[in-house]
Amino acid sequence: MRLRGGIDLGGTKIQAVVVGPRHGVRGQSRIPTPKDAGPAGVIQGMAEALATAAQNAGVETSDLDGVGVGSPGDVENDAGTVSRAYNVVPDWDGAVEVAELLRAHTGTRVALGNDVRVATTAEFELGAGRPYQSLLGVFWGTGVGGGVMLNGGPWRGRGAAGEIGHMVVRRNGARCPCGRDGCMEAYAGRRAMELEARRRMKHGDKTALFRIMERKSRPALTSGVWATALEHGDKMAVELIDRAVAALAAGIASAVNLLDVEAVVIGGGLGTRLGTPYVERIQREMHPHLFVDSRPPAVHPAALGDLSGALGAALLVR
Repeated sequence: MRLRGGIDLGGTKIQAVVVGPRHGVRGQSRIPTPKDAGPAGVIQGMAEALATAAQNAGVETSDLDGVGVGSPGDVENDAGTVSRAYNVVPDWDGAVEVAELLRAHTGTRVALGNDVRVATTAEFELGAGRPYQSLLGVFWGTGVGGGVMLNGGPWRGRGAAGEIGHMVVRRNGARCPCGRDGCMEAYAGRRAMELEARRRMKHGDKTALFRIMERKSRPALTSGVWATALEHGDKMAVELIDRAVAALAAGIASAVNLLDVEAVVIGGGLGTRLGTPYVERIQREMHPHLFVDSRPPAVHPAALGDLSGALGAALLVR
């Protein structure tokens, strides 16, 4: 039996899967990202999540043909390192030997890839992108990431293609966690939205967002917290999500104008949690920005849901 592991490393959760030869999930596990434990603690958390997924599949991690990891930041598969993974650990700056450290924990070989690129590949090969030869993947979560498939394969540019979250949607606009101004992520990334919510609270605006966060025992404004606040009609939550949708629509439409892809797939923590109604809103708000508005791209929610990243990571083990 040939089994592979896949780990999706996110800013709030680590999702691990064990899959068979036809990509069917044999076991899975999900744990909160131990952000306060530093990079070494995060790697330990990845190993523990994979061990649980393997146990659920009836095997040990050392029995796997390998494990793929989809990680934010600057990922160097050949060197086995990840650097600048700020959305995971705020001070994760220098290169960390993730592949070697995780191999020592798991007893199997490790392949690394950018988290959003591997998720886009999963949707392209296994999910909503299967009917198309060109695709833009947009993953709306702690940050906003993107992946590009052109002519049936991934487009990496010189190594940094797909960073749609850092397309400028407003000159001299809001400060992004990346340190620049006016990025899409400054308006739509969950981390930036939380900072804006806190800023507004200091200026006297009211919101239930942080009470919901405390009631749910969450360390941050997770996708579930935002969804609950929206369900209760929280004014600030509605305003910030509306602002995020407008930024996403403008940025995605601009990318479509440049690349003329056949389809867009929207996933990520917030994209998956808010689901089809918000994907349809983004699609409608894209339309006025499209140059060829008579031939818009198809826009789909991610068919693989929360497993897009982990399944895409498993595809790294060929």
